[in-house]
Amino acid sequence: MSSFNIQTLRNQWVTFFLRWVLRLSYWLPITWVRTIGRGLGQIVYYWDGRSRRVTERNIALAYPELSSADQNILVREILRETGALAGEMGHVWQAPWAHTSSLIESTDGAESVQAALASGSGVIVLGPHLGNWEVLGLHLATLGNTVALFEPPKIAGIGDLVKSARERSGGELVPTNARGLATLVRCVRQGGISGILPDQVPASASGGLNVPFMGVDCGTASLGCNLIKRSNAQAFMGVALRTPGGFKVLYKAAPAEVYGDDEIVALTAMNNAVAELLKGYDEQYQWSYKRFRCRPDNGIDHYQNLKVPRARFEIKPEQYL
Repeated sequence: MSSFNIQTLRNQWVTFFLRWVLRLSYWLPITWVRTIGRGLGQIVYYWDGRSRRVTERNIALAYPELSSADQNILVREILRETGALAGEMGHVWQAPWAHTSSLIESTDGAESVQAALASGSGVIVLGPHLGNWEVLGLHLATLGNTVALFEPPKIAGIGDLVKSARERSGGELVPTNARGLATLVRCVRQGGISGILPDQVPASASGGLNVPFMGVDCGTASLGCNLIKRSNAQAFMGVALRTPGGFKVLYKAAPAEVYGDDEIVALTAMNNAVAELLKGYDEQYQWSYKRFRCRPDNGIDHYQNLKVPRARFEIKPEQYL
């Protein structure tokens, strides 16, 4: 059997298994699947693999004022919440939108977004990897005509699943190429909405700058601020935070500096706004992602000396989300 066929079969199996797990998690109450997920996160913590080591490094960089014991407690809670995020995804990706929306217990600031749209302005929401950003994207599409960028996951077959899930509440996903960007900008200029993840490290040095986040210089994508200026949009920060029984969605005006021409000032203000959203919900941020990578690296690699033992089971949600 050729390597191509083996890879195809492997991808089909992974897709089938993911669909089965998502469907099973939807059939169970959200409190149950979150509890199961947190238990798996606890296992990942004790497994001491990549997810834990990256999280430990990030917490040491972002919270140097915490004692070693308190940092360790936070790392454990972060991995538990990452497990809860994975566990609840059946209720987000497999359930009808009516079910998912019923889990949103409160919204704050949506009226400001709607007022901006009513004035004829387009809106761009900067939503970081905090809480459940998939819920935020789905809710955003209920406020107006919404277009967002979509890059299919590396595993073939999962792309259709994710795209269908993200479009269930009425939004449209477009590819991350020139045509897709043009469609997004046109939508926002015509009074529509788009959501951008502001905390993904750019793939190359041309995609952003190294500016402070939580006191540490790191690669910060300029896409969000550039699109705000190109589309003449009003900018908001957005987040869907985890509550005991569901979610609460929050929108707030982005800082005025994100509209400015000084890119360093704009990106720093955006990072500061993300840091403000984290306060009180630090464990719900995706700290298992290498957020403090630099672009260009300038010889700085905060993750260079991580001694990661060979592990077979780790949480890597950034591969799929």
